[in-house]
Amino acid sequence: MATASGTFKSREDHRKQLELEEARKAGLAPAELDEDGKEINPHIPQYMSSAPWYLNAERPSLKHQRKWKSDPNYTKEWYDRGAKVFQAEKYRKGSCTNCGAMTHDFKTCMERPRKIGARWTNKRIAPDEKVEAFELDYDGKRDRWNGYDPATYARVIDRYEARDEARRKYQKEQQLKKLEEKNNNPEKGEGEDSDGDDDDEDALKVDEAKVDESEQMDFAKVEKRVRTTGGGSTGTVRNLRIREDTAKYLLNLDVNSAHYDPKTRSMREDPLPDTDPNEKFYGGDNQFRNSGQAQEFKQLNIHAWEAFEKGQDIHLQAAPSQAELLYKEFQVKKEKLKSQTKEDIVHKYGNAASEDKPALELLMGQTERLVEYDRAGRVIKGQEKAVPKSKYEEDVFINNHTSVWGSWWKDHQWGFKCCKQIIRNSYCTGLAGIEAAEAATDLMKANLIRKETADEMPQIHEEKKLATWGSDVPDDLVLDKKRLTDALKKEDERKREEKDERKRKYNVRWSDESYRLLLRIWRHTG
Repeated sequence: MATASGTFKSREDHRKQLELEEARKAGLAPAELDEDGKEINPHIPQYMSSAPWYLNAERPSLKHQRKWKSDPNYTKEWYDRGAKVFQAEKYRKGSCTNCGAMTHDFKTCMERPRKIGARWTNKRIAPDEKVEAFELDYDGKRDRWNGYDPATYARVIDRYEARDEARRKYQKEQQLKKLEEKNNNPEKGEGEDSDGDDDDEDALKVDEAKVDESEQMDFAKVEKRVRTTGGGSTGTVRNLRIREDTAKYLLNLDVNSAHYDPKTRSMREDPLPDTDPNEKFYGGDNQFRNSGQAQEFKQLNIHAWEAFEKGQDIHLQAAPSQAELLYKEFQVKKEKLKSQTKEDIVHKYGNAASEDKPALELLMGQTERLVEYDRAGRVIKGQEKAVPKSKYEEDVFINNHTSVWGSWWKDHQWGFKCCKQIIRNSYCTGLAGIEAAEAATDLMKANLIRKETADEMPQIHEEKKLATWGSDVPDDLVLDKKRLTDALKKEDERKREEKDERKRKYNVRWSDESYRLLLRIWRHTG
């Protein structure tokens, strides 16, 4: 099932998610859990299980499909049947004229109509009933079991127990009666008695799970209409399902027991693992998958797939006889090859389990060859035993090296022992190369230590005092004469252009004081 989050997933993650969903639908993997720890049906479509983006759901849940808000005024309680609240001693005005109760009138009174009502007799005044008013929600109004008292089912159990007790009592009486008849008539033959006893015992056996044939008639047939103007002729179809069978999902009602897939009707694991194997008749679907001819058929199917991938024209469903014949030939060849390989190994290395004992020279490693050595270890007489060599070249020195590659090891790297180099095709530098490498290593360590020391020391930064507009100029301020001269020239040119109105550009701000002065003179003269 797709999660509610909208995070991006790679192609590999998407493929793994699809495989997990298929395994959950097939019952091979446990169902996904929501925020409340409840299992989510893997067959729910994605458009129903995915939460809207504005809910910001981090984990898969079905809360968005349920009713979020519940009205606190709604209740799931039911009427208190038969409850009484008050017992009056005399008739009250406005009460029922028949029984005297205040909670109903004469039309809705449930008592037998009296010849003279309680209004006129003031006797046997009925108590007031408990009147309740509930505001039920949508589900409460349509709940057919609302207000049901489970304790009332005890009457049903008592009735069945009484029936079973009567049945056992009847069977015991019939057996005693049969024994009395047998003792009173000992002249009958033993064969007739044995046959009669067996027939009587079979007749007396009553299966509790079965009912009479006449009563079962309505349950064992299904009416269908076929080929008539109204939809077909009426026919009877027998229901061949055995009523005594127990569904596999009812063998163990524990929610943590074996997973049952309702779509494929499969339960792979054993629902009753702790039960005696001799007593239980169902041990899960894996029991049938791993026993009998299921394994042989599985191997046959795998052989057909592998042969088809290797180029053979074989198909188990299209030509099952051909596939089975090829599989048998394959098994014969495989056994023959296995026995031939075993014989070759025994012939080459011998068999320790055989009765033929090998030669003493092979067991003890001793021979009659004599070799004499002096004090220095040199051979005086005889021939020294040659050291066996492999098929690869040995003691081959290249590039002026005096040792082979792999004779030196340091820091998880192989090298040459003569010059301690770790480069395979390098030229041997001898002791000078070793000393140079050690010196370079020491220099590198010293540089690293100096760098670490410099990093640990705090750096002192000098604060530069900048001369800003409106601030005091420091005494030690040094000005660039060339730049100062250029700045003064530019300022003079700017002031000169401001005085000359003809050279003033369109985007240069100008002052209107002269215009105001001319306007004031014109007013006074006019």
